[in-house]
Amino acid sequence: MDAPCVGLDVAKAWVDVCLVPGDGRPPARWRIEQTVTAWTGLVRRLTPLAPHRIVLEATGGYEQGLADALAVADLPVVVVNPFKVRKYAQATGQLAKTDRLDAALLARYGQQVEPPLRPLPSPAQRELAALVTRRRQLVAQQTAETNRLEQATAAVRASVARMHAWLAEELATIETAIAELLAADPHWQRQRAVLESVPGVGAVVASTLLAEVPELGQLNRRAIAALVGVAPFNVDSGVWRGSRHTWGGRATVRSVLYMAVVSGRRYNPLVKAFYERLVARGKPGKVALVACMRKLIVLLNALLRDGVPFDPARVVTT
Repeated sequence: MDAPCVGLDVAKAWVDVCLVPGDGRPPARWRIEQTVTAWTGLVRRLTPLAPHRIVLEATGGYEQGLADALAVADLPVVVVNPFKVRKYAQATGQLAKTDRLDAALLARYGQQVEPPLRPLPSPAQRELAALVTRRRQLVAQQTAETNRLEQATAAVRASVARMHAWLAEELATIETAIAELLAADPHWQRQRAVLESVPGVGAVVASTLLAEVPELGQLNRRAIAALVGVAPFNVDSGVWRGSRHTWGGRATVRSVLYMAVVSGRRYNPLVKAFYERLVARGKPGKVALVACMRKLIVLLNALLRDGVPFDPARVVTT
């Protein structure tokens, strides 16, 4: 591979750049400011080099503007999971951590691991994800205030009640904003209708899946289960055979899938029959629930792929 790889370590005020040539020459390093003008200059400098990968870590939003600028210029930008990069650093023996070292690490990660190139989320996708995240935050706060209200003394009960009421109003506002955003996009409207045709999948589950699993309907059954984190992986060594475990994935998506499955045990014929069959075979309840979560996400993936609603008459319960 002769094309260079570029690592960008993004901070609030600046970006450290490391360009690792593909022909074995020493890397080039420099620092730019976190400004649109500096991003434009970086794009101009990198475009004629035709890099193989430009790798950034997800840093809570500081990377978004630069990643967008690179993507608009059709440069191969990849926003990677910091956890995976840190594991890569440990595997290669790099224990020290500075902005300069991290930029070089990201460049080598792009060169050796070659993380897959995926389209960056659109502005509308990011807006939906932000609203869904905010809804989740408000629900957590509302639950905390509900628990406090039960034990509140007379001195603070009125304060807790006011906060609880305000959170309820704010939650309703966010849910309205989510509904309006989805209704404004015909593609999301169709996808939401397909998702909510499945018993147990309501507005919260559907909006979460649309916001946080944009790959739904585009991957095969194994890939979508692994992406969400409900695919079982072997834990074997030599002649020893361990129990299979799920690992990684998107925790917030698993949370809503769990609630959908709990509801689906009563209302979804596919989930109900599958759960009862697993329990009858001696599977623990939690194991059966995770298996049902995998069954459900695979079903939803297939329905979105085909663009058809759930049809109970075509359900295979085995």
